[in-house]
Amino acid sequence: MFVVLGASGHTGHVVASNLLARGQKVRVVGRSADRLKSLAAKGAEISVADATDAPALTKALKGADAAYVLIPPELTGSNYRAFQDRVSDAIAASVENAGVKNVVSLSSIGADKSSGTGPVVGLYNLEQKLNQIDGANVLHLRAGYFMENTLPQVAVIRMMGSMAGPVRPDLKLSMIATRDIGDAAADALVRQEFRGKQTKELLGQRDIDYLEVASIIGKAIGKPSLGYVLAPDDQLRAAMVQMGMSANFVGLILEMAGALNSGYMKALEPRTAENTTPTSFETFVEEEFAPAYREQAAA
Repeated sequence: MFVVLGASGHTGHVVASNLLARGQKVRVVGRSADRLKSLAAKGAEISVADATDAPALTKALKGADAAYVLIPPELTGSNYRAFQDRVSDAIAASVENAGVKNVVSLSSIGADKSSGTGPVVGLYNLEQKLNQIDGANVLHLRAGYFMENTLPQVAVIRMMGSMAGPVRPDLKLSMIATRDIGDAAADALVRQEFRGKQTKELLGQRDIDYLEVASIIGKAIGKPSLGYVLAPDDQLRAAMVQMGMSANFVGLILEMAGALNSGYMKALEPRTAENTTPTSFETFVEEEFAPAYREQAAA
């Protein structure tokens, strides 16, 4: 039995779908049964539990040979780091109490640092808590910069005519599609070749900067001269709060961007066949970004 937390989210849904396609027995966990219906239709068992509820998570994890765990996003909360710590406490307690022997956790590049990386500090803490569980084999997948992080640029392009953000335009980022993280996690769960406590970086198909990102998007949406602007923090803070994020969460995102810009937060592994994933940014734009842009334009 495989248990997948956050199964209605970007990576969890892929993990569960991948395992089900392989004929595995899967229990999917999320806050809403409705959002798990598509996985139930594929044969998954549903368990409803809040990510901060250790007793409910323990019940969901009972009988699991292996589990995929993560901290879900909470973009509107007033104290995201406190929320992350409540979730990581609940996950670690439930893994230990349920006696799960093999765990794959969603982490991030930069999770080697205990401070100064915004929301990634919460993943550092999750790693540390899981590493303290005796007898559990744990693999932390330290993923690169999500390609999906570019999707809010749909609205920015329509408002400004260019892309804008807090990351340096010439900074090479290990951009990865979340589907590739889900596939890698499912593969690790099935193989169960990890022992003790291990980390593995997932670096995407190649390193890419926002100037190239803008060029690829521009060609795909019929704006070949599309550019990217490094915007001041104050301007970005106001815009992101207007988009519905809490001031607290925005502050953490800007701290993470600063850590990336300075090189404080970066990949530690050299690129290899093992940590390179298949989906190119061009494919992501064709299949995800451009349709989202056209949909908003039509609306």
